[in-house]
Amino acid sequence: MVGKLSTKMTAQQFENGYWYATELKAFAKSAGIPLASKLRKDELEAVILQLLRSGKLTKSPRKAAATNDPADSERGLHLGLTVVKFRNDPETWEFIEREARKLSPGMKRRSGAKYRLNRWRDAHLAEGTRITYRDLIAEYVRLSTDGKPFQPIPSGRYINFARDYFAHEGGATFQGMLRAWKEVKKLDAPKEYKSWVALRKRS
Repeated sequence: MVGKLSTKMTAQQFENGYWYATELKAFAKSAGIPLASKLRKDELEAVILQLLRSGKLTKSPRKAAATNDPADSERGLHLGLTVVKFRNDPETWEFIEREARKLSPGMKRRSGAKYRLNRWRDAHLAEGTRITYRDLIAEYVRLSTDGKPFQPIPSGRYINFARDYFAHEGGATFQGMLRAWKEVKKLDAPKEYKSWVALRKRS
């Protein structure tokens, strides 16, 4: 099992460990990573990996927002409004859902679409790309109506493990999956279903 987080560990050791968000935030803060407390778990993992691989601090994927700036929903939502301070509030999502159904009548909510829309938005804003709510809604419609399976969520190792476990284990139960996941978390290996399969073969 991998020990504590350290700037002396290798990228592979970091990837083979399982780290809680609180551990990542504390480590990132001590390492001097900008805006560490503002970052999601997947963002923390990415910047820490960059630090371990290069030995250098990189700029934060988040920009410091002016706390006095009003949320977009307070400025009056409309299609041409530039996304500046997105808020995951009921008013914003009611607007997005309403306008999305105008573009695609009968569109149904798709599990995982909101999460991926939020990551799409974050990526564009981090790059300094101007996007409007028209762009945001068009992407939401695309994500919701595209018949292709979503790619695994990079930071959702538990989610991806559970998906693969239930897909490959005949008669799988939630309790069985949970036991398998706890075993994988202790391994000095990638937190993937195939690591658990390899462990089972060795047992």
